[in-house]
Formats: sequence, C-alpha cells, structure tokens
Amino acid sequence: MSEKPLDSNLPAALGLAPFRPRLPWLNGDLQTLRDTLRPVDLPPEAGEPITIPVGGGDQLLALLDPPLGGSEPRALVLLMHGLGGSSCRSGLRRMGLTLQHAGFAVLRLNMRGAGPGRELARGTYAASCNSDLLPALARARELADGRPLLGMGISLGGTKLLNALLTGPGLLDGLVTISSPLDLAACSAQIELPRNRIYKRWLLQRLVAQTLADPFGVSEPEREALAGRGPVGPMDSIVAFDAAITAPRWGYSSVEHYYQEASPLRQLQARATELPPTLVLHATDDPWVPVAAARELAALQLPGVEVLLAAGGGHNGFHARCDGRSGGPGNWGDRLTARWFQRLLA
Repeated sequence: MSEKPLDSNLPAALGLAPFRPRLPWLNGDLQTLRDTLRPVDLPPEAGEPITIPVGGGDQLLALLDPPLGGSEPRALVLLMHGLGGSSCRSGLRRMGLTLQHAGFAVLRLNMRGAGPGRELARGTYAASCNSDLLPALARARELADGRPLLGMGISLGGTKLLNALLTGPGLLDGLVTISSPLDLAACSAQIELPRNRIYKRWLLQRLVAQTLADPFGVSEPEREALAGRGPVGPMDSIVAFDAAITAPRWGYSSVEHYYQEASPLRQLQARATELPPTLVLHATDDPWVPVAAARELAALQLPGVEVLLAAGGGHNGFHARCDGRSGGPGNWGDRLTARWFQRLLA
C-alpha cells in the first residue's frame, strides 16, 4: 500500500502541477537512477574557481556561476552536494543551470575531500562539519555583495546546511533541502536493507576511494580499517565506514554519538526560530532516506518551515511528465526550488 502524501497547495501556488513521474521512470528506484542510466546533457564547465580557507592550511574549492543572459543576480545561491558527490555531479549542475536561468548567481561548493577540491584539504566531510561550512557561508555572504544569500542542499548537503544554520541566525536568507537525511540512524538502517545492497555497494566504493585519494595521506589505522582489518571489522556498511573514519575524524566518541548529534531533527524542534524561511522537499518513495523524519517535521508545524512530501520522486529524482516542455529548464524539483526562491524574494 502506497503512502499518502502530505496535502499541500505549494506546487500550484508556484505555478507547477503536482509531481507525476515521467515515463519510464515510474517508481522510486528508477527516479533515483535516472541520471545514471540517462546522463544529463550539460554545457562545458565554466565556473569561476573560488578558494576558501578553513584553517590549518586547508581550503575548500567553490565554483561561481553568474546568471545566464548577462543580467544582475537577484541573489546568490550556495549549492551543496550530497554524500559521495561534488560540484561536478550532473544533478547539482542541472540545478545550478536552472537557478542561473531564473536570474540567480550560483556558488557550487565542494566539501573537503570532494571532487576537484580533493587536493586542497586533508580528510573528508561529515553530516555536521561546521568548522568548514561556517567559513564557507561567511565567504558566500561576501560574494553576495549585499544581495540575499540563499542555500540549497541535495541529500546530505541539506543536512550539512541545516546543522550549520542551527548554530545561530542570519547565516542564510532562505533554504531549500531535497531528499535530506534528518535522522542519520534511520538512514543507515534503511541503506542496510537487502533491497538496497547495490546502492550501499556504490556508496561505499565512492567513500573508500574518496578517502584513500587523500594527497595528504591516510593513517595506518585508517588504512587497515578501510581494508576491513580494523576494530570495527569488515568494511561492509556505511555504519562501519562512519565508525572507522567519519566519527573519529570529527571528534565524536562513537558512531552512535555522531548519528545522534549530527541529526538535525531533534534540534529543529527547539531552535526552528533561528532558521530562515525553509522548504524541505522529500519523496514518499525515497529508497535511501526514509520519509518518516520528514513526516515528523511536518507534524511539528514549525514557523517558517514548509514541508512538501511528493507522491513519488525517489532520492533526488523528481523527473516529471512536464519536464522539457514549457516549464523551463531542469526537472520538477529544480523548477520548484527556483520558483520558491523567486517567491521568497518577491
């Protein structure tokens, strides 16, 4: 039996039809895999490299894209990739192009260890990495040059932004998250389901490769752990990776401590008033991130936080029947984000 989505008039208010999956991407898995099975046709990379010092000699690399058409930007949007992603991932670039078409400048940020910024910083990122993200937000505010600064996070990118914003008000003027984990323990349990073994293997391979590619080196205990010979045993789950690499690198006493402290849902209940206007988009058939936490967030009815549960879309899929027609560039989720930002600024 399929889940009933949260009733919402938001798409209609933004001039969009309710989400309806596009043929042949009719279920959550196909929606999730669509960009892998049918790569997005994108123009050559043209972002201006921006380096951001984050302490200890490390830097993050961001790519700045102006609005298309030569107009002055309405605002600057900081785009955040998800787990195993980077500024080069097709979904992130497609989102950026949609926002550029809508009159926004876009800053695509690579967290430490990700993509073309791999050689600029040692280590890897986490779901809560404020010591890196807060300097990046401060630099983005400078680049906005008096214009509004907005944030958009795909998957774990949204989790990272939420955790940063919970440190205090004023860091962003608006935020959209898509398919973002709010409860990390629930996500780790979901990815361990037998149906998700292919997803898990893909994610693990990316995470291990990203870690071993560190030009600053990997400690011998970490190398042993990645080979499955460390205290946590075989490197056969995301939990094992987080226990061996992520949690200790970011100062958590255990993987359970990391999941508890880096899950924004429980903090949102007490500190939502510190957030800027926020839209949380989640699909009821997301195979990676359970919808339960988004439903719980919706039930809280926090001021300034809109939760839209779409009846389909997978994990950061949202490929709809109306894509490629008169609705403009990008997919349904991309256009929803651009129009929500436009309404916010209006």
